[in-house]
Amino acid sequence: MTDLTLYYTHNLNPRVAVAAARHLALPMRYVRFEPMGADREACRPMNPNTLAPILVENGNSLWETDAIVLRLAKLADSGFWPDEHAAAIMQWVSWSAHHFTRAGDTFYFENIIVRRYMDRAPDQRALASAEDDFHRLARILDNVLAQRDWLVGGGLTYADFRVATVLPFAGPALLPVVGYENIVKWHGRLNELAAWREPFAGLDERALPLAGQTNKLPLAGVTA
Repeated sequence: MTDLTLYYTHNLNPRVAVAAARHLALPMRYVRFEPMGADREACRPMNPNTLAPILVENGNSLWETDAIVLRLAKLADSGFWPDEHAAAIMQWVSWSAHHFTRAGDTFYFENIIVRRYMDRAPDQRALASAEDDFHRLARILDNVLAQRDWLVGGGLTYADFRVATVLPFAGPALLPVVGYENIVKWHGRLNELAAWREPFAGLDERALPLAGQTNKLPLAGVTA
């Protein structure tokens, strides 16, 4: 029997990992911790980067969100990361990481993280640059979604979760999504899934006796 534990925080990438894990409905333990804070040394043997998420399977750790979800999808034997569409899914995973979510992450960082935890104002120059990139990329995504409900293969796959990484934080991050009707509708379809809409609902906040602060971020849906 496979023993699975997923260590997570409420930040962008861990949220995607938890949402995917709960969507796949594999039996596993969820542990919220603070890998960059009080739990850093406890985290280091599992992930030398001391970052979340981390999947521990039968005592062996796997880190990086996309690798974790790929492993879980294979264990679940689901259509969430189907072999016949593996290259197309990786195309969107890469596009998210290097382009769309990178632009959105600037809004997330400056308008949520900086405002809450740093002694400075948001960097307006960084936000202006990111806004130009976000609009350019959002137009691409919106045009693709005008022709389909889901990004790959006619059904929900990990590509949809990955590209939508930053969208649950659109409200507090002040993400400029107004006017992208197809993106808003697509994210609305994702929000029909409880695993995506509320990935942390009902989880034990501190399933192991690890010390540290709890830093919750709001989960706001995309609105037009």
